[in-house]
Amino acid sequence: MSKTDGQTSNGQWYPPEWPDRIRALTRGELTPVAPRRAATVLLLRTGAAGLDVHMLRRRASMAFAGGAYAYPGGSVDPRDEHDVPWAGPSARHWADRLGTGPAEARAIVCAAVRETFEETGVLLAGPAPDSVVADTTGPQWAADRAALVAHELAFADFLRRRRLVLRSDLLGAWARWITPEFEPRRYDTWFFVAALPEGQRAQEGSTEADRSVWMDPVQGVAGYQRGELLMMPPTLATLRSLCAYRTVPEALAASEERDLNPVLARPRLVGDEIVLSWPGHEEFTKRLSPDELRAPGGTARTARTTDAADTAGAETTETTETTETTETSGPSGADV
Repeated sequence: MSKTDGQTSNGQWYPPEWPDRIRALTRGELTPVAPRRAATVLLLRTGAAGLDVHMLRRRASMAFAGGAYAYPGGSVDPRDEHDVPWAGPSARHWADRLGTGPAEARAIVCAAVRETFEETGVLLAGPAPDSVVADTTGPQWAADRAALVAHELAFADFLRRRRLVLRSDLLGAWARWITPEFEPRRYDTWFFVAALPEGQRAQEGSTEADRSVWMDPVQGVAGYQRGELLMMPPTLATLRSLCAYRTVPEALAASEERDLNPVLARPRLVGDEIVLSWPGHEEFTKRLSPDELRAPGGTARTARTTDAADTAGAETTETTETTETTETSGPSGADV
């Protein structure tokens, strides 16, 4: 069982400091910080019941959303803006799709591919524009992942050394969420879908997760609704959206028509209550009383999560849990 400070409502996590920060924002006493660009990837494969998605459970020691399930991802690194060996739709094409400039779009796509490799070992790149690396296991690949995570190696240099090209055509843009303005750390995150390349497998290795799971989206949503899986709104919303598709090709094809208008939470004060809503996602609307996130005595309530992924028959991998508090350098799907 994982635990984190905050409160759950059907497995949804809320930090105890939210009410004070929301009130400060609505009174004009809090200046929102500029969000950092970020990318996260919903990695898909064909499972026993249809489509499965790969998810990570954040370590309980994480300073933000410990114990929450999310997707591999993180913030854009300045070196993601370097010229990388590239195949597939151009940076201009991606700029039109993502609503950015070409250089920014290129960096976002690069971050999506890099973070997926760092956190799962899955590499959306190949020796030619029509091929993909068949196997990324072994000590040399692990060393490259570690060097990328430690910022000792730029992704462009890694690709060139291995004579690979980034396959931007293997990604499909899926959604865009921006961290609420009252949060001290904010991200403007683009969500992508991608199929697990043939021959590759997701591996352990993320320092920010204690578990990796291949999950049927329908079972994942059911686990959330029972209060057994902890998720933030962007994670749950994107997971729910996958429930409409039973095959990976169907989901990839649907990405071409997905709405990428950013979703940004809107707080407002109604009497003594705080009403927090996400436009277009009314199911997440919450009315928070002044004591909503505080237990008697002023201590934060403890969120409850259980391993419903086990009961759902998901394929899981456990990693060693640590006890120190850990900060993440960028978001997974839970951070937006």
